[in-house]
Amino acid sequence: MTNTDLKKNREIQFSKFPPGQVPEAADDLQRLDAVAIQPKYEKRSLGVSYDLQDHTLRELDEHLVDKGYHLDNTLMTKLTRALIYYVEDTQLHNLGAPEKRLKRSAQEAYVQAWEHHPHGDHDDTPPEWREYK
Repeated sequence: MTNTDLKKNREIQFSKFPPGQVPEAADDLQRLDAVAIQPKYEKRSLGVSYDLQDHTLRELDEHLVDKGYHLDNTLMTKLTRALIYYVEDTQLHNLGAPEKRLKRSAQEAYVQAWEHHPHGDHDDTPPEWREYK
């Protein structure tokens, strides 16, 4: 895989509502390192350029959604997005790049859920009811 295969030029589509998301999202993404942004106001989208070893489209999309932006969810856009996610994940896997870890807060949520989940042969039934005949 050549270095040019790792340079990605993608387009992030936004939903019609709420209006005015493109300029705000462009400002937000420009704060990230190694991401070039090109707003396309007439298409309600952002052109993004990045190196796959620095970012993925999934990461950029999730960043925007976490910030409260609404991405386009038409069927064609969702299918295209899913295909790009798959291709980029496969390229990273083939490079032998380590998988990105879950956010710390997500890991803690799983740990807390596991700690509160009953394990093993735990039975809340009182002993006298278990032997009732």
